[in-house]
Amino acid sequence: MSSTSEPKIWQKWRSEFPVTETYVYMNHAGVAPLSRRVRDAMVGFIDDATFHGAVYADDWAETAEACRLAAAQLINADATEIAFMKNTTQGILIAANGIDWQAGENVVTTAVEFPANVYPWWRLKERYGVDTRMVPERGGRICIEDIASAIDERTRVLTISHVEFASGFRNDIAALGQLCRERDIWFVVDAIQGLGVVEVDVKACNIDILAADGHKWLLAPEGAAIFYCADEKRDQLINTNIGWASVVNPRDFLNYDLTQKPDATRFEEGSYNSVGLYGLKAAIDLLQDIGIRSIETRVLELTAQLIAGLEAKGYRVITPKRDTERAGIVIFGSEQYTPTELYEMLYAENIITAERGSGVRVSPHFYNTASEIDRLLQVLPEP
Repeated sequence: MSSTSEPKIWQKWRSEFPVTETYVYMNHAGVAPLSRRVRDAMVGFIDDATFHGAVYADDWAETAEACRLAAAQLINADATEIAFMKNTTQGILIAANGIDWQAGENVVTTAVEFPANVYPWWRLKERYGVDTRMVPERGGRICIEDIASAIDERTRVLTISHVEFASGFRNDIAALGQLCRERDIWFVVDAIQGLGVVEVDVKACNIDILAADGHKWLLAPEGAAIFYCADEKRDQLINTNIGWASVVNPRDFLNYDLTQKPDATRFEEGSYNSVGLYGLKAAIDLLQDIGIRSIETRVLELTAQLIAGLEAKGYRVITPKRDTERAGIVIFGSEQYTPTELYEMLYAENIITAERGSGVRVSPHFYNTASEIDRLLQVLPEP
């Protein structure tokens, strides 16, 4: 689908995504399609490995380090603070399992987190006697005062999503980070629903640990995730998964030495998902070429148009409407149609969304167009 009325800058970037030739794709909060440059980067690696084996493995290592630097720049971190994971969950597990827990301590989170940010903390109850306190949302929002009220002198961690997957609410991680700094507790952020569509500054927000897989708003393949651990917190974290690649001089294979690497690569226990890192590097480069601030402005414009159109048709919008309280997710529902019925109506017209909870989740990215938003609204029946 073309949109010749769109500014030329967005037409240019839209051509990077072949998915637009078939679908109105608005499920970036689920699994995003790949761009041409990401596909080309991954195919380049596959061709290299196919025709040359590991002859040029030094190039693979150089790309991994270039990807590490790009990821660090994306979140205003140092390269020494970045490790690569297979998914967001692995990063959260490193945090949950690595803190030196004492019985009677607690973790504070919300009652609407994706399970990846729940089960690793719940498991601490039977292992260490650590409680998890689940703060409920109010009116689709997580209130900072409710978080603060749940924290006491035995709280060791606040862990939260930057953007909540089931409501689209964007938590104020700067304010929450300041709260954690004042209370001297760990601040752990699941950034998968924000990174790539809104700015994230780990230093300004006092984030201790951040994890985000690449397959949503970063527009990268699955299985290539970013993990951040602040330099000053690294040695306080017990590394429970030390592998051959975690130690100094990892390729001196028979000179066994358990001394861990001095940076975040100590958490990378084995070989990389090299093809995934080639894709992740190309994806981050694309986002940086456009600029995260420009992407955020663009996506907020598209979602504001969507929200206004949904309300004009009489649909119930679950996602908060203020720009500062949302990112790329809009969830809506109807009293007359189930989420499944609405999802299937849209799917029948090649409009790709997702069912989540009591509504349909729409999550456009920068290359989507105003005309595609109009098309979605046209397909929806009067509720």
